[in-house]
Amino acid sequence: MAAMLLFGTFFLLVALSVPIGICLGMSALLYFVVEQVSVVSLVQRSVAGTNSFILVAIPFFVLAGNLMNTGGVTTRLYRFASALVGRLPGGLGHTNVVVSMIFSGMSGTAVGDAAGLGTIELKAMRDAGYDDDFNIGVTLGSAAIGPIIPPSNNFLIYAFLADVSVARMFLGGFVPGVLMGLSLMALVHVFAIRRKYPKAPRQSLLGVLTEAVRAIPPMLTPVILLGGIFAGFVTPTEAALLACLYAFFLGVCVYRDADRRGICLALYETVKVTAATMFIVAMASAFAWALAREQIPQVITAQILSVTDNKYIVLLFVNIILLIAGCFLDAASAMMILVPILLPIQLAFGIDPIHFGLVVVFNITLGNLTPPVGICLFAGASVAGMSLDRVVRATIPFLVPLFIVLGLITYVPQLVTLLPSLLD
Repeated sequence: MAAMLLFGTFFLLVALSVPIGICLGMSALLYFVVEQVSVVSLVQRSVAGTNSFILVAIPFFVLAGNLMNTGGVTTRLYRFASALVGRLPGGLGHTNVVVSMIFSGMSGTAVGDAAGLGTIELKAMRDAGYDDDFNIGVTLGSAAIGPIIPPSNNFLIYAFLADVSVARMFLGGFVPGVLMGLSLMALVHVFAIRRKYPKAPRQSLLGVLTEAVRAIPPMLTPVILLGGIFAGFVTPTEAALLACLYAFFLGVCVYRDADRRGICLALYETVKVTAATMFIVAMASAFAWALAREQIPQVITAQILSVTDNKYIVLLFVNIILLIAGCFLDAASAMMILVPILLPIQLAFGIDPIHFGLVVVFNITLGNLTPPVGICLFAGASVAGMSLDRVVRATIPFLVPLFIVLGLITYVPQLVTLLPSLLD
Protein backbone atom coordinates (compact mmCIF):
# COMPACT_ATOMS: atom_id res chain seq x y z
CA MET A 1 0.00 0.00 0.00
CA ALA A 2 2.78 2.41 0.92
CA ALA A 3 4.59 1.62 -2.34
CA MET A 4 1.42 2.35 -4.33
CA LEU A 5 1.12 5.65 -2.51
CA LEU A 6 4.73 6.52 -3.30
CA PHE A 7 4.46 5.74 -7.02
CA GLY A 8 0.89 7.04 -7.35
CA THR A 9 1.83 10.44 -5.92
CA PHE A 10 4.92 10.63 -8.10
CA PHE A 11 3.13 9.83 -11.38
CA LEU A 12 0.22 12.11 -10.52
CA LEU A 13 2.57 15.05 -9.99
CA VAL A 14 4.45 14.20 -13.20
CA ALA A 15 1.14 14.19 -15.09
CA LEU A 16 0.42 17.65 -13.66
CA SER A 17 3.77 18.87 -15.12
CA VAL A 18 5.30 19.51 -11.72
CA PRO A 19 9.13 19.73 -11.90
CA ILE A 20 10.72 16.31 -11.43
CA GLY A 21 12.72 17.26 -8.35
CA ILE A 22 9.59 18.45 -6.57
CA CYS A 23 7.70 15.31 -7.68
CA LEU A 24 10.35 13.14 -6.05
CA GLY A 25 10.53 15.25 -2.89
CA MET A 26 6.76 15.52 -2.37
CA SER A 27 6.27 11.78 -2.97
CA ALA A 28 8.99 10.93 -0.46
CA LEU A 29 7.62 13.43 2.06
CA LEU A 30 4.12 11.96 1.87
CA TYR A 31 5.54 8.46 2.30
CA PHE A 32 7.53 9.52 5.38
CA VAL A 33 4.44 11.13 6.91
CA VAL A 34 2.09 8.20 6.22
CA GLU A 35 4.63 5.63 7.43
CA GLN A 36 5.32 7.77 10.51
CA VAL A 37 9.01 8.03 9.73
CA SER A 38 10.64 11.14 11.17
CA VAL A 39 10.68 13.94 8.61
CA VAL A 40 14.15 14.75 9.91
CA SER A 41 15.20 11.47 8.27
CA LEU A 42 14.01 12.87 4.93
CA VAL A 43 16.45 15.75 5.29
CA GLN A 44 19.23 13.42 6.41
CA ARG A 45 18.69 11.06 3.47
CA SER A 46 18.57 13.94 1.02
CA VAL A 47 21.78 15.50 2.29
CA ALA A 48 23.53 12.12 2.44
CA GLY A 49 22.60 11.52 -1.20
CA THR A 50 24.66 14.51 -2.33
CA ASN A 51 27.57 13.88 0.03
CA SER A 52 29.94 12.33 -2.51
CA PHE A 53 33.33 13.48 -3.76
CA ILE A 54 32.50 12.04 -7.21
CA LEU A 55 29.49 14.33 -7.60
CA VAL A 56 31.67 17.40 -7.04
CA ALA A 57 33.04 16.78 -10.54
CA ILE A 58 29.67 17.51 -12.18
CA PRO A 59 29.71 21.34 -11.89
CA PHE A 60 33.35 21.46 -13.01
CA PHE A 61 32.67 19.41 -16.17
CA VAL A 62 29.59 21.54 -16.91
CA LEU A 63 31.62 24.73 -16.43
CA ALA A 64 34.43 23.41 -18.64
CA GLY A 65 31.95 22.79 -21.46
CA ASN A 66 30.37 26.23 -21.05
CA LEU A 67 33.77 27.92 -21.07
CA MET A 68 34.68 26.04 -24.23
CA ASN A 69 31.51 27.33 -25.87
CA THR A 70 32.19 30.95 -24.94
CA GLY A 71 35.96 30.87 -25.48
CA GLY A 72 36.10 30.32 -29.24
CA VAL A 73 36.95 26.63 -28.96
CA THR A 74 33.87 25.33 -30.78
CA THR A 75 34.56 27.52 -33.82
CA ARG A 76 38.09 26.16 -34.23
CA LEU A 77 36.97 22.58 -33.75
CA TYR A 78 34.33 23.06 -36.42
CA ARG A 79 36.85 24.44 -38.90
CA PHE A 80 39.18 21.50 -38.31
CA ALA A 81 36.40 18.93 -38.71
CA SER A 82 35.24 20.67 -41.91
CA ALA A 83 38.76 20.60 -43.35
CA LEU A 84 39.02 16.90 -42.44
CA VAL A 85 35.74 15.46 -43.80
CA GLY A 86 34.07 18.36 -45.62
CA ARG A 87 35.05 17.01 -49.04
CA LEU A 88 32.85 13.90 -48.56
CA PRO A 89 29.30 13.85 -50.02
CA GLY A 90 27.18 15.82 -47.58
CA GLY A 91 30.41 17.14 -46.13
CA LEU A 92 28.88 19.51 -43.59
CA GLY A 93 26.74 16.68 -42.22
CA HIS A 94 29.87 14.61 -41.65
CA THR A 95 31.53 17.67 -40.14
CA ASN A 96 28.59 17.98 -37.75
CA VAL A 97 29.10 14.43 -36.49
CA VAL A 98 32.90 14.58 -36.25
CA VAL A 99 32.98 17.85 -34.32
CA SER A 100 30.39 16.43 -31.91
CA MET A 101 32.62 13.42 -31.30
CA ILE A 102 35.58 15.70 -30.56
CA PHE A 103 33.58 18.09 -28.38
CA SER A 104 32.14 15.17 -26.42
CA GLY A 105 35.61 14.63 -24.98
CA MET A 106 35.40 18.08 -23.40
CA SER A 107 31.81 18.75 -22.34
CA GLY A 108 30.22 15.37 -21.62
CA THR A 109 26.68 16.68 -22.14
CA ALA A 110 24.23 16.41 -25.02
CA VAL A 111 22.58 19.77 -24.31
CA GLY A 112 25.93 21.59 -24.38
CA ASP A 113 26.62 20.08 -27.79
CA ALA A 114 23.16 20.87 -29.17
CA ALA A 115 23.09 24.43 -27.88
CA GLY A 116 26.76 25.37 -28.26
CA LEU A 117 27.80 23.67 -31.49
CA GLY A 118 24.27 23.73 -32.90
CA THR A 119 24.34 27.47 -33.54
CA ILE A 120 27.50 27.21 -35.66
CA GLU A 121 26.50 23.99 -37.42
CA LEU A 122 22.98 25.02 -38.38
CA LYS A 123 24.06 28.37 -39.83
CA ALA A 124 26.82 26.80 -41.93
CA MET A 125 24.53 24.08 -43.27
CA ARG A 126 21.72 26.48 -44.09
CA ASP A 127 24.11 28.78 -45.94
CA ALA A 128 25.30 25.78 -47.99
CA GLY A 129 21.75 24.87 -49.04
CA TYR A 130 21.03 21.87 -46.82
CA ASP A 131 17.42 21.13 -45.80
CA ASP A 132 16.43 22.39 -42.35
CA ASP A 133 14.99 19.00 -41.35
CA PHE A 134 18.25 17.25 -42.21
CA ASN A 135 20.25 19.96 -40.45
CA ILE A 136 18.44 19.72 -37.14
CA GLY A 137 18.20 15.91 -37.33
CA VAL A 138 21.92 15.33 -37.71
CA THR A 139 22.70 18.05 -35.15
CA LEU A 140 20.57 16.46 -32.44
CA GLY A 141 21.50 12.91 -33.41
CA SER A 142 25.19 13.69 -33.06
CA ALA A 143 24.56 15.56 -29.79
CA ALA A 144 23.59 12.22 -28.24
CA ILE A 145 27.27 11.22 -28.46
CA GLY A 146 28.06 13.81 -25.76
CA PRO A 147 27.19 11.72 -22.68
CA ILE A 148 28.82 8.55 -24.09
CA ILE A 149 32.35 9.59 -25.05
CA PRO A 150 34.08 10.52 -21.77
CA PRO A 151 34.03 12.59 -19.69
CA SER A 152 30.33 12.19 -18.93
CA ASN A 153 28.22 13.51 -16.08
CA ASN A 154 25.87 10.55 -16.46
CA PHE A 155 28.79 8.15 -16.01
CA LEU A 156 29.68 9.96 -12.80
CA ILE A 157 26.16 9.57 -11.44
CA TYR A 158 26.04 5.87 -12.36
CA ALA A 159 29.47 5.24 -10.85
CA PHE A 160 28.28 6.92 -7.64
CA LEU A 161 25.08 4.84 -7.49
CA ALA A 162 26.62 1.51 -8.51
CA ASP A 163 29.91 2.00 -6.65
CA VAL A 164 32.05 1.25 -9.71
CA SER A 165 35.24 2.80 -11.04
CA VAL A 166 34.76 6.10 -12.86
CA ALA A 167 37.89 5.41 -14.93
CA ARG A 168 36.44 2.09 -16.12
CA MET A 169 33.14 3.74 -16.99
CA PHE A 170 34.97 6.37 -19.01
CA LEU A 171 36.96 3.73 -20.90
CA GLY A 172 33.80 1.75 -21.57
CA GLY A 173 32.25 4.68 -23.40
CA PHE A 174 34.90 5.06 -26.12
CA VAL A 175 33.90 2.25 -28.49
CA PRO A 176 30.13 2.87 -28.25
CA GLY A 177 30.72 6.59 -28.85
CA VAL A 178 32.80 5.92 -31.96
CA LEU A 179 30.19 3.45 -33.23
CA MET A 180 27.51 6.11 -32.79
CA GLY A 181 29.53 8.57 -34.84
CA LEU A 182 30.28 6.09 -37.64
CA SER A 183 26.66 4.94 -37.86
CA LEU A 184 25.42 8.53 -38.11
CA MET A 185 28.01 9.29 -40.79
CA ALA A 186 26.77 6.27 -42.78
CA LEU A 187 23.23 7.66 -42.64
CA VAL A 188 24.47 11.13 -43.62
CA HIS A 189 26.17 9.56 -46.65
CA VAL A 190 22.89 7.92 -47.72
CA PHE A 191 20.98 11.21 -47.40
CA ALA A 192 23.73 13.08 -49.25
CA ILE A 193 23.70 10.70 -52.23
CA ARG A 194 19.90 10.66 -52.50
CA ARG A 195 19.45 14.42 -52.14
CA LYS A 196 22.66 15.37 -53.93
CA TYR A 197 23.97 17.51 -51.10
CA PRO A 198 27.09 19.52 -51.96
CA LYS A 199 30.65 18.78 -50.96
CA ALA A 200 32.82 21.41 -49.34
CA PRO A 201 35.80 22.56 -51.41
CA ARG A 202 38.73 20.18 -51.10
CA GLN A 203 41.28 21.50 -48.63
CA SER A 204 44.95 21.30 -49.42
CA LEU A 205 47.15 19.27 -47.09
CA LEU A 206 48.61 22.54 -45.80
CA GLY A 207 45.10 23.84 -45.08
CA VAL A 208 44.16 20.72 -43.15
CA LEU A 209 47.39 20.85 -41.15
CA THR A 210 46.85 24.55 -40.41
CA GLU A 211 43.36 23.93 -39.01
CA ALA A 212 44.68 20.91 -37.11
CA VAL A 213 47.36 23.01 -35.43
CA ARG A 214 44.77 25.61 -34.43
CA ALA A 215 42.55 22.90 -32.97
CA ILE A 216 45.28 21.01 -31.12
CA PRO A 217 45.02 22.98 -27.83
CA PRO A 218 41.33 22.16 -27.20
CA MET A 219 41.78 18.58 -28.46
CA LEU A 220 44.39 18.09 -25.76
CA THR A 221 41.64 18.48 -23.14
CA PRO A 222 40.52 14.80 -23.12
CA VAL A 223 44.17 13.72 -23.27
CA ILE A 224 44.97 15.75 -20.16
CA LEU A 225 41.81 14.62 -18.36
CA LEU A 226 41.82 10.93 -19.13
CA GLY A 227 45.59 10.60 -19.13
CA GLY A 228 45.73 12.08 -15.64
CA ILE A 229 42.95 9.81 -14.38
CA PHE A 230 44.28 6.58 -15.86
CA ALA A 231 47.85 7.36 -14.82
CA GLY A 232 46.64 7.89 -11.26
CA PHE A 233 47.87 11.48 -11.03
CA VAL A 234 44.41 12.94 -10.37
CA THR A 235 40.96 11.78 -9.34
CA PRO A 236 38.00 12.38 -11.70
CA THR A 237 36.96 15.34 -9.55
CA GLU A 238 40.43 16.88 -9.70
CA ALA A 239 40.53 16.22 -13.45
CA ALA A 240 37.25 18.14 -13.84
CA LEU A 241 38.81 21.12 -12.06
CA LEU A 242 41.83 20.91 -14.37
CA ALA A 243 39.43 20.94 -17.34
CA CYS A 244 37.90 24.20 -16.06
CA LEU A 245 41.28 25.84 -15.60
CA TYR A 246 42.45 24.68 -19.02
CA ALA A 247 39.24 25.89 -20.73
CA PHE A 248 39.64 29.27 -19.00
CA PHE A 249 43.29 29.45 -20.10
CA LEU A 250 42.38 28.69 -23.72
CA GLY A 251 39.58 31.23 -23.86
CA VAL A 252 41.42 34.07 -22.10
CA CYS A 253 45.10 33.59 -22.86
CA VAL A 254 45.33 31.54 -26.07
CA TYR A 255 42.35 32.47 -28.24
CA ARG A 256 41.36 35.61 -26.29
CA ASP A 257 37.71 35.25 -27.30
CA ALA A 258 36.37 34.91 -23.76
CA ASP A 259 35.30 38.28 -22.37
CA ARG A 260 33.85 39.13 -18.98
CA ARG A 261 30.28 38.78 -20.21
CA GLY A 262 30.95 35.34 -21.71
CA ILE A 263 32.61 34.07 -18.54
CA CYS A 264 29.75 35.36 -16.37
CA LEU A 265 27.24 33.68 -18.69
CA ALA A 266 29.17 30.40 -18.45
CA LEU A 267 29.15 30.62 -14.65
CA TYR A 268 25.44 31.44 -14.60
CA GLU A 269 24.53 28.49 -16.84
CA THR A 270 26.72 26.21 -14.74
CA VAL A 271 24.98 27.27 -11.52
CA LYS A 272 21.56 26.66 -13.08
CA VAL A 273 22.41 23.17 -14.33
CA THR A 274 24.26 22.17 -11.17
CA ALA A 275 21.55 23.43 -8.82
CA ALA A 276 18.85 21.56 -10.73
CA THR A 277 20.91 18.36 -10.93
CA MET A 278 21.91 18.30 -7.27
CA PHE A 279 18.36 19.11 -6.12
CA ILE A 280 17.14 16.12 -8.13
CA VAL A 281 19.90 13.94 -6.68
CA ALA A 282 18.97 14.99 -3.14
CA MET A 283 15.23 14.36 -3.56
CA ALA A 284 15.80 11.13 -5.48
CA SER A 285 18.01 9.86 -2.65
CA ALA A 286 15.11 10.09 -0.22
CA PHE A 287 12.80 8.53 -2.81
CA ALA A 288 15.26 5.66 -3.36
CA TRP A 289 15.48 5.08 0.40
CA ALA A 290 11.70 4.67 0.49
CA LEU A 291 11.93 2.17 -2.37
CA ALA A 292 14.59 0.22 -0.53
CA ARG A 293 12.52 0.24 2.68
CA GLU A 294 9.59 -1.25 0.78
CA GLN A 295 11.98 -3.79 -0.85
CA ILE A 296 10.79 -2.76 -4.32
CA PRO A 297 14.11 -3.76 -6.01
CA GLN A 298 13.93 -7.26 -4.54
CA VAL A 299 10.28 -7.66 -5.51
CA ILE A 300 10.92 -6.60 -9.11
CA THR A 301 13.93 -8.89 -9.38
CA ALA A 302 11.90 -11.83 -8.06
CA GLN A 303 9.09 -11.09 -10.52
CA ILE A 304 11.48 -11.01 -13.47
CA LEU A 305 13.19 -14.22 -12.33
CA SER A 306 9.78 -15.88 -12.16
CA VAL A 307 9.15 -14.99 -15.81
CA THR A 308 12.54 -15.85 -17.33
CA ASP A 309 16.08 -16.77 -16.41
CA ASN A 310 17.43 -15.79 -19.83
CA LYS A 311 19.90 -12.92 -19.44
CA TYR A 312 19.29 -11.62 -22.96
CA ILE A 313 15.53 -11.38 -22.49
CA VAL A 314 16.13 -9.61 -19.19
CA LEU A 315 18.37 -7.09 -20.97
CA LEU A 316 15.55 -6.52 -23.47
CA PHE A 317 13.15 -5.81 -20.58
CA VAL A 318 15.67 -3.44 -19.02
CA ASN A 319 16.08 -1.58 -22.32
CA ILE A 320 12.32 -1.15 -22.68
CA ILE A 321 11.96 0.10 -19.09
CA LEU A 322 14.80 2.61 -19.50
CA LEU A 323 13.58 3.86 -22.88
CA ILE A 324 10.08 4.47 -21.52
CA ALA A 325 11.52 6.22 -18.48
CA GLY A 326 13.67 8.37 -20.74
CA CYS A 327 10.55 9.64 -22.48
CA PHE A 328 9.31 11.19 -19.25
CA LEU A 329 12.30 11.78 -16.97
CA ASP A 330 15.56 13.65 -17.37
CA ALA A 331 18.77 11.64 -17.12
CA ALA A 332 19.61 12.40 -13.48
CA SER A 333 16.08 11.62 -12.24
CA ALA A 334 15.78 8.41 -14.24
CA MET A 335 19.12 7.11 -13.02
CA MET A 336 18.56 8.02 -9.38
CA ILE A 337 15.21 6.19 -9.41
CA LEU A 338 15.94 3.20 -11.64
CA VAL A 339 19.56 2.26 -10.97
CA PRO A 340 18.89 1.19 -7.35
CA ILE A 341 15.96 -0.88 -8.64
CA LEU A 342 17.84 -2.47 -11.54
CA LEU A 343 21.16 -3.18 -9.80
CA PRO A 344 19.88 -6.34 -8.09
CA ILE A 345 18.89 -7.64 -11.54
CA GLN A 346 22.42 -7.03 -12.80
CA LEU A 347 23.82 -8.89 -9.79
CA ALA A 348 21.35 -11.77 -10.12
CA PHE A 349 22.27 -12.42 -13.75
CA GLY A 350 25.99 -11.76 -13.44
CA ILE A 351 25.97 -8.86 -15.91
CA ASP A 352 29.19 -6.84 -15.88
CA PRO A 353 28.45 -3.58 -14.00
CA ILE A 354 30.37 -1.47 -16.53
CA HIS A 355 28.45 -3.05 -19.43
CA PHE A 356 25.21 -2.57 -17.52
CA GLY A 357 26.11 1.05 -16.85
CA LEU A 358 26.63 1.78 -20.55
CA VAL A 359 23.27 0.20 -21.35
CA VAL A 360 21.62 2.38 -18.70
CA VAL A 361 23.29 5.62 -19.77
CA PHE A 362 22.80 4.93 -23.50
CA ASN A 363 19.07 4.35 -23.09
CA ILE A 364 18.58 7.41 -20.95
CA THR A 365 20.64 9.48 -23.38
CA LEU A 366 18.20 8.55 -26.14
CA GLY A 367 15.54 10.00 -23.86
CA ASN A 368 17.11 13.40 -24.55
CA LEU A 369 15.82 13.00 -28.10
CA THR A 370 12.30 11.82 -27.28
CA PRO A 371 9.25 13.82 -26.21
CA PRO A 372 7.77 14.93 -23.90
CA VAL A 373 10.83 15.75 -21.75
CA GLY A 374 13.57 15.55 -24.41
CA ILE A 375 15.78 18.44 -23.37
CA CYS A 376 17.79 18.36 -26.60
CA LEU A 377 14.61 18.67 -28.65
CA PHE A 378 13.71 21.91 -26.90
CA ALA A 379 17.27 23.20 -27.19
CA GLY A 380 17.36 22.31 -30.89
CA ALA A 381 13.98 23.92 -31.57
CA SER A 382 15.16 27.10 -29.85
CA VAL A 383 18.48 27.25 -31.72
CA ALA A 384 16.96 26.38 -35.11
CA GLY A 385 13.86 28.55 -34.73
CA MET A 386 11.65 25.58 -35.65
CA SER A 387 8.47 24.16 -34.11
CA LEU A 388 8.91 21.29 -31.67
CA ASP A 389 6.77 18.85 -33.66
CA ARG A 390 8.86 19.48 -36.79
CA VAL A 391 12.07 18.93 -34.83
CA VAL A 392 10.71 15.63 -33.47
CA ARG A 393 9.84 14.38 -36.97
CA ALA A 394 13.21 15.45 -38.35
CA THR A 395 15.07 13.61 -35.59
CA ILE A 396 13.34 10.23 -36.02
CA PRO A 397 15.52 8.95 -38.94
CA PHE A 398 18.67 9.69 -36.95
CA LEU A 399 17.43 7.59 -34.05
CA VAL A 400 17.56 4.47 -36.23
CA PRO A 401 21.39 4.10 -36.29
CA LEU A 402 21.54 4.95 -32.60
CA PHE A 403 19.11 2.13 -31.78
CA ILE A 404 21.22 -0.24 -33.87
CA VAL A 405 24.28 0.70 -31.80
CA LEU A 406 22.22 0.24 -28.63
CA GLY A 407 21.40 -3.29 -29.74
CA LEU A 408 25.06 -4.00 -30.43
CA ILE A 409 26.35 -2.83 -27.06
CA THR A 410 23.50 -4.62 -25.27
CA TYR A 411 24.20 -8.04 -26.77
CA VAL A 412 27.91 -7.75 -27.54
CA PRO A 413 29.26 -6.67 -24.13
CA GLN A 414 32.87 -6.94 -25.33
CA LEU A 415 32.32 -3.67 -27.22
CA VAL A 416 32.04 -2.03 -23.79
CA THR A 417 34.28 -4.15 -21.59
CA LEU A 418 37.32 -4.55 -23.88
CA LEU A 419 39.03 -1.27 -22.97
CA PRO A 420 38.18 -1.36 -19.23
CA SER A 421 39.64 -4.88 -19.06
CA LEU A 422 43.04 -3.41 -19.98
CA LEU A 423 43.20 -1.88 -16.48
CA ASP A 424 43.20 -5.35 -14.88
